[in-house]
Amino acid sequence: MLAIVAALALPAASIAGGVTGEATEFTQLANNAELVALVGKSAEQVNNQITQINQLAQQIQNQLSIYENMLQNTAQLPEHVWGQVENDLNRLQSIVGQGQGIAFSMGNIDDQLQQRFQSYAEMKSSLPSQASFSTTYQSWSDTNRDTIAGTLKAANLTAEQFSSEESTMSSLRSMSESADGQMKALQVGHEIATQEVAQMQKLRGLVSQQMTMMGTWYQSEQAQKDLAQARREKFFNAPEHDIRSGQTMEPRW
Repeated sequence: MLAIVAALALPAASIAGGVTGEATEFTQLANNAELVALVGKSAEQVNNQITQINQLAQQIQNQLSIYENMLQNTAQLPEHVWGQVENDLNRLQSIVGQGQGIAFSMGNIDDQLQQRFQSYAEMKSSLPSQASFSTTYQSWSDTNRDTIAGTLKAANLTAEQFSSEESTMSSLRSMSESADGQMKALQVGHEIATQEVAQMQKLRGLVSQQMTMMGTWYQSEQAQKDLAQARREKFFNAPEHDIRSGQTMEPRW
């Protein structure tokens, strides 16, 4: 059932990376069978990608701590070491975007399924206040973005300074000119990496919850179809009964 992810995540393909590796245009799918035929790999891909993002955020978090300790014992990080810092912070900026892309794609899946299948739209979930997964992913995305913006603001930085690779590199070049600037970049990066570890765990839980509900929905749909098919077969395959009585009608003269 879970390759529905690939079918519906296409609008966010440029952001979500591996989530949409085998995506098929959703509107071109003729029926549920084709939809379900895409199932399997895609949900696993989503969970694997979130796991990889989480592990990378943890690695960056640990590495930035090492750089902070190094900087406390020297006036300024050497240029070659600072180059490694820039690379780690750029990777951090990238994985933040990947997480946002996954949330967008998974929210889009929920929207599309609600539009196409009434039974899906009517299905109750365990989300708070019966919220849709689409709005819950949007809430996650907003919280993630606002938390990062708050961390940057506390360091007198703006979200725009870390919104793209180009602007991130420009900011890091300016901060590399002093030990204070380097320490600020390391502390901000460490805090954002810590936040992303926690946020990716929440995102993985939300994806798992959505996949469970989608599986329940599909199984319910399939059970109804199987029952209807069984009834049709029973009706059309019923044995024929001779309606004639035992007496043979013969003409009498």
